[in-house]
Amino acid sequence: MAQTEKKGGLLRKSSASKKPLKEKVVLMYDEIFTTEDPSKCNPRFWEELFLMKVNLEYLEGKLEALDGEELMKIKDNINCLFQHCIQALGEEHPIRVVNALQTLCALIRGVHQKNKSTSGFDIINMLVGFDKAELCMKNLMESLDSLLCAEGSESLKSLCLKLLLCLVTVTDNISQNTILEYVMINSIFEAILQILSSPLSRREHGYDAVVLLALLVNYRKYESVNPYIVKLSIVDDEATLNGMGLVIAQALSEYNRQYKDKEEEHQTGFFSALTNMVGSMFIADADEKISVQTNEAILLALYEAVHLNRNFITVLAQSHPEMGLMTAPTSPVPTTPVTPLGTTPPSSDVISSAELPLDADVQTSNLLITFLKYSSIVMQDTKDEHRLHSGKLCLIILTCIAEDQYANAFLHDDNMNFRVNLHRMPMRHRKKAADKNLPCRPLVCAVLDLMVEFIVTHMMKEFPMDLYVRCIQIVHKLLCYQKKCRVRLHYTWRELWSALINLLKFLMSNETVLLAKHNIFTLALMVVNLFNMFITYGDTFLPTPSSYDELYYEIIRMHQNFDNLYSMVLRLSTNAGQWKEPASKVTHALVNIRAIINHFNPKIESYAAVNHISQLSEDQVLEVVRSNYDTLTLKLQDGLDQYERYSEQHKEAAFFKELVRSISINVRKNLAFNTLSQELLLKEFSTIS
Repeated sequence: MAQTEKKGGLLRKSSASKKPLKEKVVLMYDEIFTTEDPSKCNPRFWEELFLMKVNLEYLEGKLEALDGEELMKIKDNINCLFQHCIQALGEEHPIRVVNALQTLCALIRGVHQKNKSTSGFDIINMLVGFDKAELCMKNLMESLDSLLCAEGSESLKSLCLKLLLCLVTVTDNISQNTILEYVMINSIFEAILQILSSPLSRREHGYDAVVLLALLVNYRKYESVNPYIVKLSIVDDEATLNGMGLVIAQALSEYNRQYKDKEEEHQTGFFSALTNMVGSMFIADADEKISVQTNEAILLALYEAVHLNRNFITVLAQSHPEMGLMTAPTSPVPTTPVTPLGTTPPSSDVISSAELPLDADVQTSNLLITFLKYSSIVMQDTKDEHRLHSGKLCLIILTCIAEDQYANAFLHDDNMNFRVNLHRMPMRHRKKAADKNLPCRPLVCAVLDLMVEFIVTHMMKEFPMDLYVRCIQIVHKLLCYQKKCRVRLHYTWRELWSALINLLKFLMSNETVLLAKHNIFTLALMVVNLFNMFITYGDTFLPTPSSYDELYYEIIRMHQNFDNLYSMVLRLSTNAGQWKEPASKVTHALVNIRAIINHFNPKIESYAAVNHISQLSEDQVLEVVRSNYDTLTLKLQDGLDQYERYSEQHKEAAFFKELVRSISINVRKNLAFNTLSQELLLKEFSTIS
């Protein structure tokens, strides 16, 4: 403490005539920022520089303060500094290596900041010089690769990954970052895989490694052959894929835990008591306060793994013994500030007690369960832009899963039953479900529950049409698999049918408002065709004959909604407006539903009149339905069990470009000076003489 005060005293201005003393490293930086070669007067200049503690803030600030012309004048010295940094990475003295890595971070960020101005000089030329760029960058990448693969210091590995993340995210749009061409040519893919396959390295650096890989995969992914995409798509090493799955599962479960903690804290607080007193009028406001930053970076990594690598699908369903059985470390873990988009890595592969299943003896958790829970939280509030993007990405990941044959096999496997406690949005008209009453079911039931939950809870003025379309597509793809493989899933199908009918009702009630923004007939057609799928093929995948009877019962019971929909689409299809064609498609799709209603309704009325019953019970209606199937005539509709497969490049390129830009900005923000602090590093190397 006394030393700090003394130092502070030395640096304080004692009078107007005296200037504050500068640290030696700052004086050395000042020499670099002149046009003279600093090693002329002091041959040991570069050797001494890397023994000095780096002043990142000063170095970056100095670079940013210069205009393009001034920077060009000292270009030779900047090139020299960059090259000496790369040389220092090969030295045995760890302090030199640490200082070189940090200096490189400051140089890259400082020079890139200048590139935002109108001076328009070339970054690579400014940092290394065109003539030496290829060799210098090759040496840099080889040194980083060696440090990442070596048995040595974990702190050095951490700093290497920070430098690489710094390198990748200096521009908002990573595809405009020309330096990444050298990262493509001199691949560090194997080094990233090595980190993920080793339990110790993965605990320390897994998060940064996974985020780095996700970003590198997105560099010019549609314009040229990206080696990281090619290599990621063919990885088949089980330890590596499981390692990646563990890192992703841990980050998502950490988010789920934080959300659950906040929810519990909120429920036990004063506001909860107030809410109980005055009813549920505050529920919406209360829920808004339960906000945890979404983690789009890790979600992007999960998407790339699922989308590019078919072998990764197996990882989704595997339980994680490391997460389920490991105990948390007893030593205190240094706290890291929470940053946007969850770019702060979790501390280890330890699953929290909140993430463990209700009965630890019966089952363990897995990546898919953790992901479904995460999705159920972020998809609740789509008004927030980050949550909207996260929700969309969750649905895209589920779309890829729903299209995969192997994924469907384990989703529908009767021998793999799980309790999945999804988060449900607080709503006035329904009670909160008791977690302990959750049944053990195949995982596809949780996916369907998630879709039903979304359909029921997002009928609002700011209608998320795109997300609804994706939801219905996921349900359709799952039904196609069930029909094809004749899987009779014991699921409460009524909840899905009821949700779909209510969605149609909402579309009709808000026709004018919604048609001003959306083509609601696309969605209406998809919903009607889901019913057609049940009507036409339900006998092949519904669990029992009575389930098929219940489908007819629901259609007859809610016939008014289908009648109203028919009237609406008929009106618009007979007019010569812009909706003529899409509305007429819905008209044709309703043919079998209308045939069912028109066939059974008179029979039910007749049954009621003959038996002098004013209102029939469900069993009585079902009896009428069962005894009149043979006289019902339906049309065979083509293409109900076919769908267009997901394609990223043609439909989602703009979304991913914006998403990666957002992640890049937030990862860069998180690489603040404090994360590159030397305190821990110096402690680790304090034994070195």
